[in-house]
Amino acid sequence: MLYSLTTPIVPTMLPEYFHSTDHVLRPLSLDDAEKIFHGYAQDPEVSRYTIWLPHKHLSETKEFVAACVSAPPQSGRTYSICDTKETSFRGLLSIRQINPFHVEFGYVLARPWWGRGVMTDVLKTAVTLMLSQTDCFRVSGICDVANVGSARVMEKAGLTREGVLRRYIVHPNVSSSPRDCFIYAAVK
Repeated sequence: MLYSLTTPIVPTMLPEYFHSTDHVLRPLSLDDAEKIFHGYAQDPEVSRYTIWLPHKHLSETKEFVAACVSAPPQSGRTYSICDTKETSFRGLLSIRQINPFHVEFGYVLARPWWGRGVMTDVLKTAVTLMLSQTDCFRVSGICDVANVGSARVMEKAGLTREGVLRRYIVHPNVSSSPRDCFIYAAVK
């Protein structure tokens, strides 16, 4: 099949639910706003390399969640990361289909879960799932060049560092100027 800018994105590529060995990824819901706000959205360490400032009010988190929930699911989904019994909320994974053969991801994890392999487990599963789709040939993500933890997660999840995107994105908690980012990808 030839793809063009008018080729529709395949809505089945992004599953509604999926799970790893230790985690369930389910659609983000409005009910998750308080968990996000109290779990990590106020934490300056968690938000250090994000594109958003720490939230000062629950209303900011509710607006973010509402925007994610209202996004068309055929172009991207935001998943809540929970334990297998869905009793412990741990963070979010976003997967966006940016063209018919390529998805990109972003993630955030509450600090109590750092260093426990949670995001490596989730990301390995997501990459495998996406590349098992017939039409998906590339899965990619970026991180600030100073974000050693996130770079390590992507490496442990099997992605390859392809290079540096110079002055690529603003991480307002570090600088008001665009910063360099590593780009990682897995392909088939």
